Amino acid sequence: MGGTAVPLVNLAAQEEPILGEMRAAIEGVLRSRAYVGGGPDGPVARFEAALAQAVGARHAVALNSGTDAISLSLLACGIRPGDEVIVPAFTYNATAAAVARIGAVPVFADVHAESLDLDPGSAEVAATPMTRAMVPVHLYGLPADMPALLAVAKAHGGLAVVEDVAQAIASERGGKRAGAMGSRAGAFSFYPTKNLGACGDGGAVTTDDPEVDRLVRTYRNQGEPPGGKRYVHERVGWNSRLDSIQAALLLVKLPRLESWTEARRERAARYRRLIADAGLSGDVRVPPDGPGRHVYHLFVVRVPHRDDLLRHLESRGIGCGVYYPVPLHLQPCFRDLGYRPGRCPQAERAAAEVIALPCWPGLPDADQERVVAAVREFFRGR
Repeated sequence: MGGTAVPLVNLAAQEEPILGEMRAAIEGVLRSRAYVGGGPDGPVARFEAALAQAVGARHAVALNSGTDAISLSLLACGIRPGDEVIVPAFTYNATAAAVARIGAVPVFADVHAESLDLDPGSAEVAATPMTRAMVPVHLYGLPADMPALLAVAKAHGGLAVVEDVAQAIASERGGKRAGAMGSRAGAFSFYPTKNLGACGDGGAVTTDDPEVDRLVRTYRNQGEPPGGKRYVHERVGWNSRLDSIQAALLLVKLPRLESWTEARRERAARYRRLIADAGLSGDVRVPPDGPGRHVYHLFVVRVPHRDDLLRHLESRGIGCGVYYPVPLHLQPCFRDLGYRPGRCPQAERAAAEVIALPCWPGLPDADQERVVAAVREFFRGR
């Protein structure tokens, strides 16, 4: 099992062909000296227009992170301290932290046994008279069951629904793209390793609601409303603007998103064939490919003896990762909410079984074969 390492993510392979365009985009901002904002013709406004079109939403607001995108969306939907917000128990910590940091209370619901997205039945049970919103996550790039979740929201008095699209840009279900699936807003992350990544932190909110758009723009700019007088602050706001250089770089990458997405999907399909051909189907549980269009931010399988397999792959120079080893309801930072093991069994089981294999546009066939051979070696040796 020799040879060079197989990285979990390879940004160089994706960015090397467009480095010239990326440098030119940065130089354009340097010459303009418009590093923040840039006006209606600047890269931030142009990226917002392009993102809204790509998602199929009327509005997009560029921000400095996906975490802020969730928080500001919830604020724009009227969520206030003490309000309960349903979130899945199995996802990245930022989803629940974005709720807690505005003083609202994250309420953890379990995830679906197959998709690992928020389970509508568990969300229904988690709702109380104090519930005001829900944040479903399109985990790993697979769209959540938005029709069922929106029905739950409607049944409980019209809960505000904010999609966490951090891992799922360009995913689709029922003819709609994530971020425009009937929710009040969609929250995106452009962290460098995301399917559409900046060269630093970045995020955005998409919405069809003009008031949500206006309020997110107000909150991101220290509480100054768009079109208002300078230094007159309508609300206590945040400093959450996306800078012009990151917007310019995202404008270079966005036209490639579709081809990169299809490349990820092709790599995922090939993993499925290789795993089946290696006789590993009894040991390796591959992710569902639907319903909807999975965009494979991560190719995550579920296995017994996960931690042993992790060490085995690392010893063979194969990049892998666990997303995520501790479900949110058992995180130390949420201990005061009183959750105990057993409350969200599907989330707890997933946390013990999931492992991400290398999957990125341009991943060589030989590297995929090497990954699967190493997995086969592990299970044959047990």
